[in-house]
Amino acid sequence: MTEARRSNAGRFGEATGKRWTAKVRADAFTDRSAHALPARRAPAPLPRGALQPAIGREKTSIALHNMRGLAIAFVLMTHACLAYIASAPAQPFPFDRPPYGWLTFPIVDSRRWFGFDVFCAWQDVYLMSLWFFLSGVFTWRSIERDGGLRFLTKRVLRLGAPLLFGVTLLMPVALYPVYRVTAPDPSLTGYVREYLALPFVPCGPLWFLWLLLALTLAAAALHRFARRTIPTVGNLSQQLESRPIRTFAIWIVVCVVAYVPLAFQFTPWRWATQGPIAVQLSRPLLYAVYYCAGLGVGTAGLGAGMLRTDGIGPRKWAIWMAAAAASLALWMGLTGLILHLGQSTPLLLEAARDASFALAGACGVIFVLAFCLRFGATERWPLFARLSDNALGVYVLHYAPVVWLQYALLGLAWPAPLKAALVFCGATASCLAAIAAARSLRRSLATRLSSRWVFGS
Repeated sequence: MTEARRSNAGRFGEATGKRWTAKVRADAFTDRSAHALPARRAPAPLPRGALQPAIGREKTSIALHNMRGLAIAFVLMTHACLAYIASAPAQPFPFDRPPYGWLTFPIVDSRRWFGFDVFCAWQDVYLMSLWFFLSGVFTWRSIERDGGLRFLTKRVLRLGAPLLFGVTLLMPVALYPVYRVTAPDPSLTGYVREYLALPFVPCGPLWFLWLLLALTLAAAALHRFARRTIPTVGNLSQQLESRPIRTFAIWIVVCVVAYVPLAFQFTPWRWATQGPIAVQLSRPLLYAVYYCAGLGVGTAGLGAGMLRTDGIGPRKWAIWMAAAAASLALWMGLTGLILHLGQSTPLLLEAARDASFALAGACGVIFVLAFCLRFGATERWPLFARLSDNALGVYVLHYAPVVWLQYALLGLAWPAPLKAALVFCGATASCLAAIAAARSLRRSLATRLSSRWVFGS
């Protein structure tokens, strides 16, 4: 019995054989068919009490599972709230004319609440960085397990197929209400004509998938040609426990260097589109920093470095929460001041705003990670479990029901929080129902095809 437990202890999330503790893939989305990482061969028999590292890995696996569910819920909440933030434009943007502001605000409702501005601002500074960090955590070990070519094949299929499906089918469905709000001819034929006349192919939130795929290709190249680079980053992660101030300062400096020059060059808000590819020009390097940080942290293994459930992050989670709130307030204050000053804004003030954005993002990522490691390492959170299990499907599908529900509620004089709650709940339920229906259909088709093959009918 002891030997069996030891042989399983090397697998991430499999220390106790629970079926739901190894569900995170290299892209941070759910893996419902494969275990996590292969076992490492122990150099010597483990002494008494040596199951503690395996328990730590299991706790971290549960915490990351909960964090993925929380993160996908925040994605849904953010898009559900965008129609009701106080700083949204007074009128909807025309569908067929620049600057195509409906890419950011697809539906604009007259009911507003300033609390949504604060919430969406907080998500803007850290949420996608957190997604790239979480995606990188499992990538390096997955490459070592599968090999570069097989890993890339699986990643291209897993990320490329949903991206193609979303851009070609889901986005045209999602944006029809956006067209109807301002179009003189709200017919379907008029929409098809105007949609095809756009100088780009709208991809909405699916930009994350193509950028993640590009970073995955870069990770495979690093593994092939510069294998020692990422473990060096992992060693820095280990130092967070012994030298937290120094390690965090290095992280902030790297984030500032990656973000501020591009924000100066392109402004923090400018997007570029080329066909179905869209990117916020100030942020690709920043996202790459978080992805590489995740790669490095992943080399240390679950339960080690930044992923320790008893580390300095979880122990000091309240301090990180205060730091996240203070840095967010600083960035929002500087942003508001710059908007007030307009063209007369000094360059030094703009640099301070951009640096505060990088600071707020880092504090937000560490706070959410620390919070989940502190309070989400014992059992799965029931409210987020299904979202975590179906993270990729929910991310790909959610935009269409969010936009349609916001459009359906336009004529109702209900409070903005109530509308946003209805949109969030309705979009979540519809995504989960669609995923369940698709899986049921797939099982039914597989059964029929299998029966015909066996019986020749």
